[in-house]
This record gives sequence, structure tokens and C-alpha cells, in this order.
Amino acid sequence: MAAKAKEAEEEKKAEQAPEAEGEAAAKPKRKLPLKLIAIAGGAVLLLGGAGGGGYYFFFHHKEAKPEVAAAKPATFVDMPDVLVNLSGVGADHAQYLKVKIVLEVPDASVVPLIQPLMPRVLDAFQTYLRELRPTDLDGSAGLYRLKEELTRRVNVAVAPNHVTAVLFKEIVVQ
Repeated sequence: MAAKAKEAEEEKKAEQAPEAEGEAAAKPKRKLPLKLIAIAGGAVLLLGGAGGGGYYFFFHHKEAKPEVAAAKPATFVDMPDVLVNLSGVGADHAQYLKVKIVLEVPDASVVPLIQPLMPRVLDAFQTYLRELRPTDLDGSAGLYRLKEELTRRVNVAVAPNHVTAVLFKEIVVQ
């Protein structure tokens, strides 16, 4: 009986063999392991997050910045020329400093407020410049210190108004 059952099974296999061979040749079915699917899904999420973060960092926040307002043109006020003799210890001859100065103000509305105070500004300039020695004006560092000190003195003289900078048109030491 066992032999008959074995023969019956072999016949069934023989009948199904051509069908099984055709299906196997068409497409083999293999299941992917669950770990491999999880790793691939994590990699896709990681790349998507990195791409989205890169877009936000490089492109998105730049669009949110407001437009920068156009800068107002500066207004300049010419000062009269200043001619002073420099202080010198034991100098055989007097040395003179001639300076042409322009004041830079932040707005044109400040000019009428500063004009009546010009005698005070000139006095502050002459008082300070007469105490300078020729060595105080040596090099660009000396001129920078002179510019900063004159700016400070102008702002004290015209307070509560404000002068942005003192600009030199001409400086002559003779």
C-alpha cells in the first residue's frame, strides 16, 4: 500500500511539474527579511529629513528677511578753514596747521540746528588744535586720533544734536 501511495504522489508531481517549472521560470518569489526593510525605510527617512532641513536652512529662511530700506544720503556741512600755530617746545620757528573740515550729519533737518552753534564749534577746534605738537599728527594713526577727538568735541558743542563724522578736505602742516 505504501508503494501505491508513493506512485500516486509521483504522478501528481509529474503532472504539476510543467506548471511549476513555468511559474518558477517566470518569477521566483522570495520574501525580504524584516530587518532589511526597516533599514531601507530608515535610510529613506534620514535622507528625506536631511534634504528638507537643507532646503529650509539654505533657501527658506532667506525669503523671510524683510527688505532693507534704502540708505538716506548723508548731508555735509562745510566749516570755515582753520589756521593755527602748533605748540612746540624750543622750536626755532613756528609751525602752522591749516585744516579744511566738513561735518557729516545724519539728516538735513539737523543743519539749521547746528548753524547757530558754529562759533562754539570753531572755538572748540582752535582750542584743541593749538595744543597739538607736530609729532601728534604723524602717520595715519595721528590723523585718526585727531578725527575722533574733533568728532567728540563737535558732538559736545552741538548737543543734543549729533554729528556722524568729521571729514578732512585738506590738512597742511607748514
